[in-house]
Amino acid sequence: MARRGEQKRQQLLAAAANRFWRYGYGSTSLADIAKDAGVPLGNVYYYFRTKQDIAGGVADIFVAETQAMLDEVAEAEADPRRRVLSLLRRLSQSSKSRVAHGCPIALAVRDFRSEAPKASSRAAESFELLTGFIGRELQRTGSRPSVALAKAREIVVEWQGGISLAHALGDATVLAESFRRAEQRLIQA
Repeated sequence: MARRGEQKRQQLLAAAANRFWRYGYGSTSLADIAKDAGVPLGNVYYYFRTKQDIAGGVADIFVAETQAMLDEVAEAEADPRRRVLSLLRRLSQSSKSRVAHGCPIALAVRDFRSEAPKASSRAAESFELLTGFIGRELQRTGSRPSVALAKAREIVVEWQGGISLAHALGDATVLAESFRRAEQRLIQA
């Protein structure tokens, strides 16, 4: 029974993440989440006391997925620059949905901030993981720590800025150009 309960909990979190991303945290009700998850509304309270608790669970998913992706990249590539290039290529695989809806992590950080600040901070850890990973890899190429960190931030900012502008304009080429610039920054590092 515990496995079934965890499955329902994960269904609720997946439905919430999708709703928050597409419609915003403030516009999403517990009833919306329950309906999308196929769970009776009353059962939601068995798994989560508040909408803020759901936001925290969604943020935990973002962090876990980011860490898993970084672990996979690190395991697949030995060369530091190739690791970062591989990471950028993996991030680019979700370009179509990012152009359509923006970045779910950035939206969560923003949307959770006033009503669920702990969840906002937790979601932001995904960006810290990405920046830290890129910075450490650039240090492995011989860059000083401060230079590597600055370059890592530039790469993440380029990616996030590309998502924001591509989403605003509905133009996937904007995001593709951002990835090319991020790769160039990496080559120059």
